[in-house]
Amino acid sequence: MIKKLKKIKVLIVDDSALVREILKKGLNEDPQFDVVGTAPDVYVARDKIVFLKPDVLSLDIEMPKMDGIDFLKRLMPQYPLPVVIVSAMAAPGARATLEALESGAVDFVLKPSVRLGSGLSEMMKEFKSKLRMASEVDVSKWKRQAKAQRYAGPKVLRGQGRNTGGSQALAGTTDKVIAIGASTGGTVALRKMINGFPANMPGTVVVQHMPPVFTRMFADGLSGTSAVEVKEAESGDRVLTGRVLIAPGDRHMEVVRSGGRYLVECRQGKKVNGHCPSVEVLFASMAEQVGSNAVGVMLTGMGRDGADGMLAMRQAGARTFAQDEASSVVFGMPRAAYETGGAERLVNIEDIDRVLIRTLEEIK
Repeated sequence: MIKKLKKIKVLIVDDSALVREILKKGLNEDPQFDVVGTAPDVYVARDKIVFLKPDVLSLDIEMPKMDGIDFLKRLMPQYPLPVVIVSAMAAPGARATLEALESGAVDFVLKPSVRLGSGLSEMMKEFKSKLRMASEVDVSKWKRQAKAQRYAGPKVLRGQGRNTGGSQALAGTTDKVIAIGASTGGTVALRKMINGFPANMPGTVVVQHMPPVFTRMFADGLSGTSAVEVKEAESGDRVLTGRVLIAPGDRHMEVVRSGGRYLVECRQGKKVNGHCPSVEVLFASMAEQVGSNAVGVMLTGMGRDGADGMLAMRQAGARTFAQDEASSVVFGMPRAAYETGGAERLVNIEDIDRVLIRTLEEIK
C-alpha cells in the first residue's frame, strides 16, 4: 500500500487580494501544499490560526490595523508557528524583514516586482522550498521564552592588539582571521555572536545568505549594537582587529593575502551551491590564503554550502566549529560540515563565543 503524502497546510496573510490569490493559486498547483485559508489582516489571521491549525504561515509585513512584526511578537510566545515572510525589496521592507527574523520568522522571500509579474516563477519556486523547510522547523522554544541575557565576552582578548585607529591603523592588523558562514536562522545567531565579541576580536569575515540591501542594513544594525565595527564588505577592505566584514548580497567574497595584510575581494559570479555570496567560496579562500591562522564557524542554515570549504580549512590547519542541532533553526549546513569532517566539534550558540575566544588564545 502506497503511503499518502501528508500535505503542508498553509495560511496566507496579506492585505493585497491580488497577492493572496497569486500565492494561493501557485501553492495549490503543487500537490504537497494545501492552502487552508487566507486573511487580509492579522486579526482575521489570528482567528483562522486557531480554527484551521496551519502547519506554516505566509505573512506580509506592511498591513493595516497591525503590522506583521507586532503580530509576530504577540504570536510567537503564545502560539509558536513557523512563519515565512513575503517581503518587499525596498529599504523599508528590508529593515522590517530583518526585524521579523529577530522576532521569530524562520525565513523570507522577496516579491519579484510591484506588479508581481517579472520573476514570479522563480519566486514561487523559492517560496515553496522555504515553506517546506519551515514546516519542519521546531519553533516551540519561542513559547514563553524569556529574553536570554547575551554573553558580553571579555573586555579584551588576551594577546590581541586593539584597533583604535580605524582602517589606517597598523595596530589593527590581524594575524588571525575568523570566517563565519550562515543561512536560514543566521541573522539571529550572528547577532548573538557578534554582540558578544570583545572590541579587540581578530578580523572576521562573514557570508550570510541574503540579497542586496539586506546585507548592508544587517551590517549597519549590528555595528550599532556591538563593540566591533561591522560593515558590508567592499573590494580592497582590510581585515582588521575589531572589524567584521559581511559579504554583499550579490557578490562572492574571498580573503586574499597581500604581504603581511589580509584583504577581501568581492566579485560577481555564478551561484555556488545555489548561492551568491557562497560560504564555499569564502572558506576555500581561507584555506588557501590564511591556513592555520584561521578559525571557521558554520552556523544554522539549509543545505550544505561551505561544507567542503570548511574541510579544506581544517586540512590546512585551521580550527573549525559548527552550531549544534539543538540551537540551530535548520541543522543542514552545520550537519554537513560536521559529517564531512570539516567541523571538529558541534557547539551550542550560547557557548560559541566562549569556545571561539578560548581557541584564539590557544593559537600561537
